[in-house]
Amino acid sequence: MDAAARGWFLALMDLPLSPRIRATGAPPIPAVRGWAARYQGGAGPVLDLTQAVPGYPPHPELLSRLAAAAGDVKSAGYGPIAGEGALREALAADMTRAYAGRIGAGDIAITAGGNLAFTLAMMTLAGAGEAVMLPAPWYFNHRMALEALGIPCRVLPCRAEDGFLPDPALAATLMQGVRAVVLVTPNNPTGATYSPDLIAQFAKLCRDHGAWLVLDETYRDFIPEAAGAPHGLFQDAAWRDHVVHLYSFSKAYCVPGHRVGAIAAGSGFQRELAKAIDTVQICPPRAPQIALAWGVEALRDWRAGNRAIMAERAACFRAAMAPLNAWRIDALGTYFAYLRLPDGAGDSEAAAEALAVERGLLGLPGSFFGPGQERHLRLAFANAEEAVIAAVPGRLA
Repeated sequence: MDAAARGWFLALMDLPLSPRIRATGAPPIPAVRGWAARYQGGAGPVLDLTQAVPGYPPHPELLSRLAAAAGDVKSAGYGPIAGEGALREALAADMTRAYAGRIGAGDIAITAGGNLAFTLAMMTLAGAGEAVMLPAPWYFNHRMALEALGIPCRVLPCRAEDGFLPDPALAATLMQGVRAVVLVTPNNPTGATYSPDLIAQFAKLCRDHGAWLVLDETYRDFIPEAAGAPHGLFQDAAWRDHVVHLYSFSKAYCVPGHRVGAIAAGSGFQRELAKAIDTVQICPPRAPQIALAWGVEALRDWRAGNRAIMAERAACFRAAMAPLNAWRIDALGTYFAYLRLPDGAGDSEAAAEALAVERGLLGLPGSFFGPGQERHLRLAFANAEEAVIAAVPGRLA
């Protein structure tokens, strides 16, 4: 760091800003893309596998309806705090079908994206000193949200040997003072999908300890249909007393820039959640809600086709990596591959920086996903076509 940069950094540290925000980790993806600015191009075009984005465009009719709704003067006004009734009804019907459960429009609130859904849920759930349990590795924005809100994080370590599946028996020993347990399935960063039985065990654990199970299923549309319902929680009418469900439209409908997510929970939770929503967002963006209300049912077959595309890319990635003995796939699933670094490769951040600067391959170091992850690298292959995936082993070799 030169003298000018050091002076700027010291001046920044003296600014009277929130200690919680200053202690919150910096956004990881821009940091890795910043490393790529030093790449000289010797290995070929940059391969950016940092961000979980769909590798295909939205459906043309959805784009047309988005444009029409955005151009409608009615979309420019405030909407209902909990979101457009038509979208809430459509999502409730879709969830009822997917889970063979009992979900109504009154159980749904729409948010400006999945990250805000999580943050609003945490604002509603946790009081002073009450902890939230995150399995590690965790989705980094979840940890950042807890840091920014001043909510203590209780770490639940997950082992590669167990497929990075969280252990309910271990979690039971860590429940003192925990207000909520967060599960992400299919998982970000590992891609692992939790079984219905494992999810049921965590639901019982939370119920027995008077805590909430917060279940983030942003990627549930990419679970193979033959696997059946992702879990049976919604088949029990009592789910509303201890379960908060998070969803995002970004991946399934290829609209991450339009920021539409959802929270499913019971009426008691929704009543208090409305206060947080009204404070933070007033209402979610209206135009994408109007378009998506049509798309939830109309694009079911299109979503199934995209599920097949993602399954093909996962299989392609596994096949491409097979000849590389030094690199081991510790987990592979929807959108993500979680790789173990070769022996002698240094820690994950140093290795990821070297890959970006020297080989033009951008991935996220495991250290960005919590403690104990210094030997891993996450590659998000969802936006990579077969030719890009085929080029990855050459960059890693």
